[in-house]
Amino acid sequence: MKNTRNFCIIAHIDHGKSTLADRLLEFTGTLTERQQQAQVLDDMDLERERGITIKSHAIQMEYDYNGEKYKLNLIDTPGHVDFSYEVSRSIAACEGALLIIDATQGIQAQTISNLYLALEHDLEIIPIMNKMDMDNAMPEDVEEQIIDLLGCKQEEIIRASGKTGMGIDLILEAIINKIPGPTGDPEAPLQALIFDSVFNSFRGIIAYFRIFNGEIRKGDFVKFFATGKEYYADEVGVLQLLRQPREVLRAGDVGYIISGIKASREVKVGDTITHVKRRCEKAIEGFTNVKPMVYAGIYPVDADDYEELRASMERLQLNDASLVFEPESSAALGFGFRCGFLGLLHMEIIQERLDREFDMDVITTVPNVSYKAYTTKGEVLEVHNPSGLPAPNYLEYIEEPYITAQIISKSEYVGAVMTLCIGKRGTLKNQIYLTSDRIELTVELPLGEIVFDFYDKLKSISKGYASFDYHVTGYKQAKLVRLDILLNSEPVDALSTLIHHDNAYDFGRRMCSKLRELIPRQQFDIAIQAAIGAKIIARETVKAVRKDVTAKCYGGDITRKRKLLEKQKKGKKRMRQVGNVEVPQTAFLAVLKLD
Repeated sequence: MKNTRNFCIIAHIDHGKSTLADRLLEFTGTLTERQQQAQVLDDMDLERERGITIKSHAIQMEYDYNGEKYKLNLIDTPGHVDFSYEVSRSIAACEGALLIIDATQGIQAQTISNLYLALEHDLEIIPIMNKMDMDNAMPEDVEEQIIDLLGCKQEEIIRASGKTGMGIDLILEAIINKIPGPTGDPEAPLQALIFDSVFNSFRGIIAYFRIFNGEIRKGDFVKFFATGKEYYADEVGVLQLLRQPREVLRAGDVGYIISGIKASREVKVGDTITHVKRRCEKAIEGFTNVKPMVYAGIYPVDADDYEELRASMERLQLNDASLVFEPESSAALGFGFRCGFLGLLHMEIIQERLDREFDMDVITTVPNVSYKAYTTKGEVLEVHNPSGLPAPNYLEYIEEPYITAQIISKSEYVGAVMTLCIGKRGTLKNQIYLTSDRIELTVELPLGEIVFDFYDKLKSISKGYASFDYHVTGYKQAKLVRLDILLNSEPVDALSTLIHHDNAYDFGRRMCSKLRELIPRQQFDIAIQAAIGAKIIARETVKAVRKDVTAKCYGGDITRKRKLLEKQKKGKKRMRQVGNVEVPQTAFLAVLKLD
């Protein structure tokens, strides 16, 4: 145990975590030259295409230092705020963290929030200034920021470059000398924390764990605490580039267990593994349950695929514990699931993974957040879906969730950032100059306003320089109304939204004109209306496709033409009564991009 080190890499988006992890793997000889590629730990196609890390990745390295062999367990984590749950789980399994800061950009919002996560778990922090090979690096300025943030000495900051491999030997030396070895009693009953799991169609569910006390051998009879299920450990081993089976794993080790589990609900991330005969007293205090920020409905395009979608969602939840879902039904879309996500990027990634990994065609409804509705009877309802809102005559008032956001930006963009926040009903709480040209704004905003496109707009007005981090602070009363979209007087529940009263008219009008472009013309007129309660606030009409029935009448009395037109009118009226309007998938997506 004294020669084992467990550590993770934390940083803001795009500060070079995965590239630095590549160099560490290369330097310790974990990778052969044949296996080398950029961001080798990002094994999902989606991660490689977008250049972001979505999942935490654990890997074991071996390193000789001063004639002794050391086992280094590294976990590379994502940087985006939507995947912060992955980071918190990785941190729970480690004793130290490499805090990476881009020498060209300095400290950004996510750097600070990931650092606080690590400090809450009492991790040893090693500050590293990455991208030192870049021409626009500002090492002196960034060093000052790091010293301000951490209160460390200048000589403790390691200057490195993930691209050229500069400073990698110093990083490994710091990991061995500064990060404490794992504490734990190898003789005590087994206590291992599950921090991730994946589904393998041949072997069943593979759970990744970190052992805190005791040891586990191949063939042991083990029990999972939260579910109470018992299994034989068919195979245990360590995570290198591929899984390496071992006979025994001891306290302090990070590894995997295969026990032929088929049902995904039998493994929970944050659960504790122990022996059936020598049980530990209590489960490890793992992580808090995740609280979703954004809710959306996911429905199969073909109603017969409902059960298949359920199985896909359960398998996806194994690999991404921050996904929360429950069944629901909709009049327009049939049976589906109400899903909770940590943010819009998370929602987009889940949709993409359902398509790629499970080949599921799905429709996603308009995302929204959860509200608290207070009724006239004094009840409090939690509303995730606008259709679940009580009728206006039973509704006392609605409360919506508020967040406190930290935005760090260059001072020249402050005006534009403030305008954006105020436009989203935000109130400025505080502003601090971190350096002469970097400013931190603290703003209070309704979560519902930032769900759609706040992050994209913030990036574009600050030319990519602003960084954004937030936490939910509580609920406040708000003047919200439910905006329904009616097609031929029939409400389409998948398009209804809860929106602030002041924005409802404008949003309703824009939504109607957008749907008019997207809904294909039918044999009858389609009336598209936006309504608040019984009051119609906007209307557009998709004109019918008509056959020219009077073409064969030339000359003669006007009554002959009128007779034919009346006959056509009757047919259209009858058709409208039986015809139903198909809403294309693009219409659901267009609502998200209304601006």
